[in-house]
Amino acid sequence: MALLSGLLLTLSFPKFGHPVFAWIALTPLLVSVASPAVWARESSLRAWMLGLVTGFAYFAGTIYWTADVLAVYGELSRIVSILLAALLVAYLALFPAAFALIVARVAVASGTAVACLTAPAVWVASEWMRGVLLSGFPWVLLGYSQTDVLSIAQLASVTGVYGLSGLAAASSAALAWVVCSRKRHAWAALGLVGVVVLFVALWGRARIASNEWTAKGQRLMVGIVQGNVPQDQKWDRAHAVEIFDRYLRMSRQAVRDGATLVVWPESSTPFMLEEDPVGRRLIAEVASEGGADMLIGSSEVVRGDGTTPRYYNAAFMVSPRAVNETPVYRKMHLVPFGEYVPFRQLLFFARPLVEGVGDFTPGEAVTLLPIRRGRVSTAICYEIIFPPLVREAVVRGSELLTTITNDAWYGDSSAPYQHFEQARLRSIEQGRYLVRAANTGISGIVDPYGRVVTRTPLFQPRVAVGEVRLITDRTLYSRIGDLFAYACLLLTALVVVISVKPRAAYGD
Repeated sequence: MALLSGLLLTLSFPKFGHPVFAWIALTPLLVSVASPAVWARESSLRAWMLGLVTGFAYFAGTIYWTADVLAVYGELSRIVSILLAALLVAYLALFPAAFALIVARVAVASGTAVACLTAPAVWVASEWMRGVLLSGFPWVLLGYSQTDVLSIAQLASVTGVYGLSGLAAASSAALAWVVCSRKRHAWAALGLVGVVVLFVALWGRARIASNEWTAKGQRLMVGIVQGNVPQDQKWDRAHAVEIFDRYLRMSRQAVRDGATLVVWPESSTPFMLEEDPVGRRLIAEVASEGGADMLIGSSEVVRGDGTTPRYYNAAFMVSPRAVNETPVYRKMHLVPFGEYVPFRQLLFFARPLVEGVGDFTPGEAVTLLPIRRGRVSTAICYEIIFPPLVREAVVRGSELLTTITNDAWYGDSSAPYQHFEQARLRSIEQGRYLVRAANTGISGIVDPYGRVVTRTPLFQPRVAVGEVRLITDRTLYSRIGDLFAYACLLLTALVVVISVKPRAAYGD
């Protein structure tokens, strides 16, 4: 049963899954740990182990591609990369394990009914903790499975992704209660969840139909350059001139097609922009010729006086109005074992195994980048899956979201599809257009309702030009943040206290 939950969770996400599985995915696990018949003869250890099984299947099936990423991106040996990927899966599995343990203890203390009623909050709390502990890894949160179900996904404009996770978990919990009890109030709970889902869907459809958010703000034509540079050529000096010429040529095409903002992917220049005056001048010429702002992903080095140079994964805004000034955003959430080694001092014994890993410095603050008519923000690579980071940019005044990435590391795995769907939800949460430039795809433009305006295929060079709007209004979620998740954390803390001392015998 626990393994079935893990498989259903995996099947809830792209590229092979379907969002309908998310609504029943946790039911088998909940039946296994909250049923009175089960708890009459089993222990906390069993619940913990069942949660681990679910977690292993869940994450092994959704982030299997991390082994390849660590091998290529982190330049680690195949054995080390597989080991680290397995450790990551094992670590992430701890969160479903904790969820199962808490639900099981609540079932013993207060009965199956209370366990199922509180399970959605416990699941959301476990996801929130996964997103913050040890720098966080909030990939494939349950709510992301509903991104493509746009009527349901509109809930994110109020509660963020965690509200979607809670709603899907509530469906599973209500169904589990029916399986465990089959009494009238269990069926009533399942019916209530159905009514809530129907209400959310109808409200979401009405919200989309209003098109209110797409009528706001100034119009802006944006060009996306998808260079499609193979990973094995990206840093090869023999290909540097050809790669750079390709981006310049495609940028000129975007400008001819009407773009006044051109966006390049992460680390798109085969050199450090600030260290190469010729390359910087050529980019500035394209910007000046077409009167277009150009957002360029490039590495940056800051050389202090007598100190060790600091390297950043950065995004520069080259403006035709001030070609000698290049405002920069420095990536804040770095990729563990790709851009830095966590706990490097503590892992001194493993230094020979990870000596190829990059040693970037994290940026210190969200920086808005000016364009002719407003201000934009950018998230580099997997930063886009951190809702608070994107929200902070909007709070500071970002009128357009951009994200630049190099998903070539992932090949044709599920990762590019998962990454794109997770980025889409930021548009709904914040009520902003999102422009995504990816080296090998998927690039595209997403409107404030999560609708895809334009989308490129994988592994093909593309220039995509589309219209966006610079928006200043804010959604409820952008104002209150993860208040829903915090409420779930508080409720979880309360049920943990309740579960310490059993008071009732397996009520339903």
